[in-house]
Amino acid sequence: MTISKIIVVGDLSVGKTCLINRFCKDTFDKNYKATIGVDFEMERFEVLGVPFSLQLWDTAGQERFKCIASTYYRGAQAIVIVFDVNDVASLEHTRQWLADALKENDPSNVILFLVGSKKDLSTPAQYSLMEKDALKVAQEMQAEYWAVSSLTGENVRDFFFRVAALTFESSVLAELERSSTRRIGDTVRISSNESDLYLSTPRKKPKCCQ
Repeated sequence: MTISKIIVVGDLSVGKTCLINRFCKDTFDKNYKATIGVDFEMERFEVLGVPFSLQLWDTAGQERFKCIASTYYRGAQAIVIVFDVNDVASLEHTRQWLADALKENDPSNVILFLVGSKKDLSTPAQYSLMEKDALKVAQEMQAEYWAVSSLTGENVRDFFFRVAALTFESSVLAELERSSTRRIGDTVRISSNESDLYLSTPRKKPKCCQ
């Protein structure tokens, strides 16, 4: 079975754990407890009949745990940098979180996602202003931008399906690169009748970016 390691980084209390729990357990816990060090969840998928798992590493946002968390950054297929759409400082700090994560990973071999959380707490006007800044940061990082709400579940499932689709495709292509049976002209297409999330060439902007 192919396993892709996904690390989730960002400031304290931006909603990293809630995001993972909403997807993996379909729960939302109002009683916030800070993650100490690192925690992880495994979520299993089947893409075109092939078993595939996402290993989601939930890292602490507290400064004193940064050195512990950073030891788990290595070998990530994707980096998810989370900020709170109601907190401008948390968006500014995403650049440093990315820099720290890239110290342990090859930038050319990792897929980047910038995720704005707690969208439910923002009015449309407030969110619209924040989105402009977030899209600029995402463009700088060459990351795909998503806005989600772990409370309502908005975009959470679609986001993780997108992560699964792109990391699965990346794993398949890497395997083909290693395989001597690959011939010029061979193509890999990952698709699904259910949705366009697996149609990753060319990459489509998620709904929240339009």
